[in-house]
Order: sequence, then C-alpha cells, then structure tokens
Amino acid sequence: MDLSSYRGFIFDLDGVIVDTRPYHLRAWQRLAKELGVEIDEQSNEELRRLSRMEGIEKLMEWGHLYGSDAEKMFWADRKNKWYIELIAQMSPSEILPGVMDFLLVLKQYDYPTALVSSSANARKVLLSTGIDPYFDVVIDGTIAKKSKPAPDCFLMAAYELGLQPGECLVFEDAPVGTQAARAGGFKSVAVGIHRDVCNADYTIEGFDNFSYRLFYETNLIHTTSE
Repeated sequence: MDLSSYRGFIFDLDGVIVDTRPYHLRAWQRLAKELGVEIDEQSNEELRRLSRMEGIEKLMEWGHLYGSDAEKMFWADRKNKWYIELIAQMSPSEILPGVMDFLLVLKQYDYPTALVSSSANARKVLLSTGIDPYFDVVIDGTIAKKSKPAPDCFLMAAYELGLQPGECLVFEDAPVGTQAARAGGFKSVAVGIHRDVCNADYTIEGFDNFSYRLFYETNLIHTTSE
C-alpha cells in the first residue's frame, strides 16, 4: 500500500477510530429493561446496523410489543439521551490502538483528513476523546442524508477537502462502507475484516503498525508542500 499515491484520508468512526459498541449496548439494555425485553451483545450487533427508529422497531419485534409513532419516538429519544450521557465520559484512552500515531503523522505532514459517520453524535465522540482537531472535515448523520452504501457521504467529504475521489483513501470496518467507497470512485482499506468479504482494495488488522517509523523507513510519506 503506497500511501504517497493519496493526498487525503477519510475515516469511518465506529470500529475504525473508537469502539462505541459497549455504550450502545448499555443504552439499549437500559431501554430494553424498561420495556421488559432481554437483549445480549449479539442483539446489539444487529441493532447497531440499524437506524435508531429501526432499532426501536426491532426491539418491539423481539418483545412482541406495540407502540404508537409518538411512543416510538419517545423511546428512541430516551435511548439516545442515555447514549450521549455515556459517550460524554469517553476519554483519549478509548481511541483504538495505533490510530493516534497515524493521525499524528498525517497532521505532521499536512495531509487533509475527514471523518465520515452515519451517527448524529460523531462530533460528541471526537470532542470527548480529544481528537476533533485532527479532522479537517466531519460529515455526520446530521449532514449526510443518504446512508451507506450510497457514496454521498464520502463524496461530500472529498468535496469539502478540495480533492477528487481518486485522491482519497477511505478507512472502513464494514462491507457497506467499502461498497460506498467503491461506488464513489474511492480506494478503500478494510480495517479488521477480510478483503473478500467487503471487496476493499486493501486490508489491515488495525493501526498498530501504522506508525511514523513504518512510513518513514519505507519512504511511503511525502510532504504536500512539494
């Protein structure tokens, strides 16, 4: 993977930069308890692939519950309120291994960076963990109207960075994300998932080896001031 081929870097948030799954699980479990529904981590994996309202529908399905649209909105808001309270307690220690080293290198060499997330709370996570300054552009669920696998969010990020899709490298941890990248004309890196599963251009286990030393010694980094 020759990083010098790219002028900008775009990152998904959850599963790439941080892991918010435990916080979603705790919020969903609290709501489920109120509603008398039992869920586990496997159930949470299914829930986190859904929108908040889709998650409420799934929870009701599991519990054989009925609720009006107003009640569903009330439950969704409660779950989100609890989730926001939890992520407000996040700290820099919860940034996934190697990520900070990589962001520091990109910052040092003035590479434009963007964060793309379907979550409306993405910026809150960035602020809680202290890494908001490392992203020049943030496209979250309040901005992007079409979710992945539509490429719109990545195209918006590239536009805001002033770059073409082919000049950007996307880091994703889900097949739907790498599919969106490919649909938009981006090259992608699958983080923690096999390339055959997601049709990504590259695969890495994580950012543990994405250090300054690796890039410097292999001459993969170039300055953008040339």
